Amino acid sequence: MAGAALLLTTACGPLATAIDEGTEPKKHPVTMAFGGDVHFEGMLRAKLDADPDAVFGSVANILRGSDIAMVNLETAITTGGVQAPKQFAFRAPPTAFRALKSAGVDVVSMANNHGMDYGEPGLRDSLAAARSANFPVVGIGENAAAAYRPWTVTVKNTKVAVIGATQVLDDNLITAWTATDAQAGLASAKDAPRLVQAVRAAREQADIVVVHLHWGQELNSCATPVQRTLAGQLVDAGADAVVGGHAHVLQAGGYLRGKYVHYGLGNFLFYNSSGRTAQSGVLELTFDPARRDRPVTRSEWRPATIVNGVAQPLRDAPADQARRQWEGLRSCADVRPTPDGAPATSG
Repeated sequence: MAGAALLLTTACGPLATAIDEGTEPKKHPVTMAFGGDVHFEGMLRAKLDADPDAVFGSVANILRGSDIAMVNLETAITTGGVQAPKQFAFRAPPTAFRALKSAGVDVVSMANNHGMDYGEPGLRDSLAAARSANFPVVGIGENAAAAYRPWTVTVKNTKVAVIGATQVLDDNLITAWTATDAQAGLASAKDAPRLVQAVRAAREQADIVVVHLHWGQELNSCATPVQRTLAGQLVDAGADAVVGGHAHVLQAGGYLRGKYVHYGLGNFLFYNSSGRTAQSGVLELTFDPARRDRPVTRSEWRPATIVNGVAQPLRDAPADQARRQWEGLRSCADVRPTPDGAPATSG
């Protein structure tokens, strides 16, 4: 869990000796875990109200095993506001942050097509709840500078920056929901130059840069041309990994020009999952700050299936079969199983 890892940056012993000698402490590899879309509607709201610390079930063990864990929080955190003019609107009480923290999640993106389901008052409630819970949120803010600002954390002497943005907004809500210099809102990936600028700025300050995106086409397992174009722009700007979702089904993950791109993580905690929309999992990436050209030294897809709204890890033969199906999604994407395009190795 990241909390334990963060202590390493202030520990005594070898680190203190390195500082005393005037040398820079050694930067160590960092492992991140990513899950997909999370809300607390329907049966999940009942689970949240009953026991926030247990909502995520056994999949939390995987999240806690990483240095940093992240999901897409696809709901406003508010009990007020006015519902936006749309068919599906999600909201949850502030205990959602307790549930996330208990599950081992360290940071969420709220840059998605539900982040402002209850308008600007709901957005401000979400930000206030996050501050009260001391829980990092990216992709949303009081203005554009705040919305595009990365969350930065130092783990094992390695500085990590995480940026969130959305390419998915209802046409009638784009203006009202997009953060500007004078307006609260979401970081929009529709403004690709602005997002590229944020990535380049983060690259100058951090050892590892991750971009979390809401993108793609619902129920389309193939990476769209728009996704592929943006992924390439962000990798060229300095992103070490680009991950995200929105399609509610799994999309491909793999290497693009030496960096890692996962186009669609699918659902994770979601109330209406069955068939393809119940296929889920956790992406684990290990980043080595010493390898700037090929920073992701290990990637693993850990399959899961959603049962009663919650992702449950698969094991043995079912996990192997699910992993093979996921690997097959690369046939309609531009990513490869390894940085050099060679066949993937087991293990």
